[in-house]
Amino acid sequence: MKFGGTSVADPEKLKRVAARLVGAREAGYRVVGVLSAMGKTTDELFELAREVSASPDPRELDMLVSVGERISCALAAMAIVDLGHEAISLTGSQAGIVTDTVHGKAKIVEVRARRIHEALDGGKIVLVAGFQGVSTAFEVTTLGRGGSDTTAVALAAALGADHCEIYTDVRGVFSADPRLVPDARPLRHVSFDEMLEMASSGAGVLATRSIEVARSHTVKLHVRSTFEEGIGTWIEEENDEMLEKALISGVVHQREETVYHVEGATRARLFGALA
Repeated sequence: MKFGGTSVADPEKLKRVAARLVGAREAGYRVVGVLSAMGKTTDELFELAREVSASPDPRELDMLVSVGERISCALAAMAIVDLGHEAISLTGSQAGIVTDTVHGKAKIVEVRARRIHEALDGGKIVLVAGFQGVSTAFEVTTLGRGGSDTTAVALAAALGADHCEIYTDVRGVFSADPRLVPDARPLRHVSFDEMLEMASSGAGVLATRSIEVARSHTVKLHVRSTFEEGIGTWIEEENDEMLEKALISGVVHQREETVYHVEGATRARLFGALA
């Protein structure tokens, strides 16, 4: 179960997340929660680094920005204990998330989940700090934007989970951005390939890397709202039900596109110079 920054943005929302995790445990599941930093914490830490240094050292930057997820996990564990259940918070390195040595956008190379298994066997709810790991050189690393999604999917694959639940501030994947298109339809099922295309074209529900990991390891994803009950959206391999649906699943957009108009040069001269 992965919860994004808006889901844990303040103490009351953290308590709500804790209650949802406890509910899953009381339903008989072995529960692992992956948490993002609270609200805009990560952005604030990046800004703090830029106020101190014009060019922050990549290693030290990872040491700094990785603390946000740890705060969320520790607070959630406290809230779970208050609800009468055992819980333990783990950093990415404690959870066995091993990455390459690239700071700021590391890739997961292995998950050594021994400590998670031990905690689950002891009946505990496990909270894992998303977005981070430890490199093969034993340094703290971060996975880049959307890294908590990738952490959750990688753990689901390593633990042999039936599926990975992604909780966010929307009710699932829609046919268009519901903030711009009020009558956008919620999509019940989306294939990995469709979701990859939508994410790479601007849909912000899931990070592209997390979908790639899910597809590679055949981990079904279930995108749901933290704040209300609902069916949500299942993202999985295309099946017979999907084969008969509409050819167009959804429409996405990007605001960051830049168009340049160059005057006084022919196409041949322009592209020749660029080549």
